[in-house]
Parts: sequence; C-alpha cells; structure tokens
Amino acid sequence: MRIARFRVDGITAYGEVDGPVGQEEVIEWGGDVAAGRVDPTGRRFPLSEVVLLSPVTPSKIVAVAKNYVAHAREFGSEPPATPQLFLKPSTAVIGPGQAIELPAYDDHVDHEAELAVVIGRTCRQIDVDEALSYVIGYTIANDVSARTVQRSEPQWVRGKAFDTSCPIGPWVVTGLDPVGLAVRCWVDGELRQDGNTRDLVHPVPELVAFAASVMTLLPGDVILTGTPAGVGPLSDGNNVTCAIEGIGELSNPVVRR
Repeated sequence: MRIARFRVDGITAYGEVDGPVGQEEVIEWGGDVAAGRVDPTGRRFPLSEVVLLSPVTPSKIVAVAKNYVAHAREFGSEPPATPQLFLKPSTAVIGPGQAIELPAYDDHVDHEAELAVVIGRTCRQIDVDEALSYVIGYTIANDVSARTVQRSEPQWVRGKAFDTSCPIGPWVVTGLDPVGLAVRCWVDGELRQDGNTRDLVHPVPELVAFAASVMTLLPGDVILTGTPAGVGPLSDGNNVTCAIEGIGELSNPVVRR
C-alpha cells in the first residue's frame, strides 16, 4: 500500500494511492490516521490533480551517519562500530516538488539519498527481533547537508538541521522488505549515487532498536538509514531526484536563499 498526504481544494488529507503508472488515483481517507483508524470517504482524485506533501509530519528525524562503507571511505573514515546518530528537526521537512533552499552561510551543500523508516507505534527499549513490528513503512529522504560547516563545527546543527534540509516523499510504502533495494540519485539527469540497502552496515532492525534505546520513538517519526557513496554538490537551479526501488521517486528543485 502507498499512503500519501496531499492537498486538494484547499484541504489537507491522507489517502491511498492506487492504480497503474500514469493512471494513479488517490483514495481519500477519513478517521484518525495517526491511530491507525481509517475509513475511505468515497472521494477519489487523479494523482495529477493533487499536491503531494511530505507523507509524514514527524516529531523528530533520527539520522544515521556513515552507514555505508563506501560513503564513509569517500570522507576518509570507516563506519563506526555502533550507529552514529544525529537529529534533524521537524522544520527541516519538505515534500515532493518543494524547493531546497541552499543556506546563505555555506557554498558547498550536498545531496544524500536515503531509505527512510517510518515508525507506526510508540516504542522504547525494544529488542532487535521485534523492531520491524513498530515500523509502518518506508519512504525516500534526502539528507541535504551544508558540508563546509558540518566539517568545521563539532555539532552538526548548522550543517544538517536548516530549513528544507529534509525532503521526504512521495508516499509511505507498507509491506516492503527493506533489504536489497536500489538507492539512486540524479542531479539534472546525471546519475550521482547508485547504491543498495543490502550494503547497510547497520541494518534497519538494528537501527530502530538502537534509536529506541536512546529515545522514545513516536508514530510518524522517521529514521534516515544513511546514504551510499556518490554524494555531491547542489547549485541554484538544479533539480535533484532520489529514487528507491519499490517506493518511487522524490524530486525537488534547488534555489539559493
């Protein structure tokens, strides 16, 4: 199932995306989606006639650094023995088609295509073997990073937490096996990243359990699993597309503030 959050006729709603490519429709839901109680309203919209928003509104984004060997080595290091976590705020989130605004304080800003894990139930202090039962599904994220300040400051707040630094979308896919998914990124049609989630140093169940050992994860929270090698700079006027097998594509224009 593909769960979307969208806007149509001035109303923001959730729904299921259904139908073959090029003929998709969004089936609007009522009820309390956050609590897992949904009921189709009977309204259907062509996907082309709605505005897709970020499919989740997380209280926090828990991101994982250096979780692919090749990416860690392109920055001159090795993956850490335990997951290295950092946070991105909810204000960093934008949806498909919204502009990534390059911060004025850095002239080197990179794309980072990532598989994003969406939490479906509150969890804290859980075992690895039960971790996936707390996951509702998966989506695509771009961990946009202001690289100069990230490298020059011990804390990554300015490098990772600025507004628009976390595009997420286009929808959440349920029932997906997170192992063996191709992760790619193009900038203006040029392939920059071409990796696979089979190469995650710390796999999804371990990441969920590890994050939940540190903090309570709430429904809608997002875990970014790390990016494969090939990250590169973004410039004013670019269009960046991140794609993950089994999910789809997330595209955003790039502008200078």
